[in-house]
Amino acid sequence: MTFIKMCGLRDEATVDLAVELGVDAVGFVFADSPRRVSAEEATRLRSRVPDGTLAVGVYVKMALDEIVATARAAGLDHVQVHDLRSADDVRVLHEAGLTVIRAVNKSGAASVSEDLGADLLLVDGAVAGAGVTWDWQDRSAVPDGRWILAGGLTPDNVARAVATSGAWGVDVSSGIESGRGIKSPELMTAFAHAVRGA
Repeated sequence: MTFIKMCGLRDEATVDLAVELGVDAVGFVFADSPRRVSAEEATRLRSRVPDGTLAVGVYVKMALDEIVATARAAGLDHVQVHDLRSADDVRVLHEAGLTVIRAVNKSGAASVSEDLGADLLLVDGAVAGAGVTWDWQDRSAVPDGRWILAGGLTPDNVARAVATSGAWGVDVSSGIESGRGIKSPELMTAFAHAVRGA
């Protein structure tokens, strides 16, 4: 069954709906974004996520010590980092007890094959968080093994994206929004159903 992560959740209602829909992970954005939440807000939302559903902090252009401090403050065990530079970065996060999702942009195809020791790889479009698709048939842009597809996914294209790319999981944010940073319950539901084949 395809792994589903819904990212950029900012309120109790959308977290509750994501859990009800049976998604595998929810993402809380700490990077500069319309979807950004504070550690305090993330802590409150994290309390609504049951065991068995991953709560993931999402980070861009933040120092490692800040990532660790924010994750600990919010009670998060998983971090998704978009600008990891080396295996040393990953090791620092692992030593802090964190599971690491390394996010890379499809435009940096060479970095996809570079193993920094992260627990999971997420391949996004050319610009992280921009909601832009990329050529899912481009096998040079995808790793071996389990990986997560992101970038421009919607209820209308996600089933085709998974079938074409061979991705183990999918990550969506803008594709389930009625406006930038505003999640749509209808689109969230339609997306989950499209992935699960309902």
